[in-house]
Amino acid sequence: MSYSDHMKEAQKTKTPTANGARLAAFRKAAGFSQVQLSGMIGIPQRTLSFYETGAENLPSGLVPVLAQALGVNVEDVLGISGEKATKRGPKSKLERQLDAVRRLPRSEQDFVSKFLDNVLQHAVNA
Repeated sequence: MSYSDHMKEAQKTKTPTANGARLAAFRKAAGFSQVQLSGMIGIPQRTLSFYETGAENLPSGLVPVLAQALGVNVEDVLGISGEKATKRGPKSKLERQLDAVRRLPRSEQDFVSKFLDNVLQHAVNA
């Protein structure tokens, strides 16, 4: 079966695959529409719709891009359960912010750490 035949057949059925259903669930949990997410990752909305409804597999180059946009691990997008997994679904805003802080230069990390220490100390004393 050719790729175009496969695409036509998959579009007729519109039955979500396990990968597609998982992708749609992560997208919805992150609060994105198909239009928003497809714009963020640089693909047409129609292509994202196909990935959510009929594609058996996602293109390997797109998996890390989706994971980053959705705030989840690559393993989560692929449906691979890792031993380190403590929860399902996208990362919280705080977790995404902490990930961003980890990527900052050390001096900026120290500044953020001192700021958080002050905020937490005031909250405890209040």
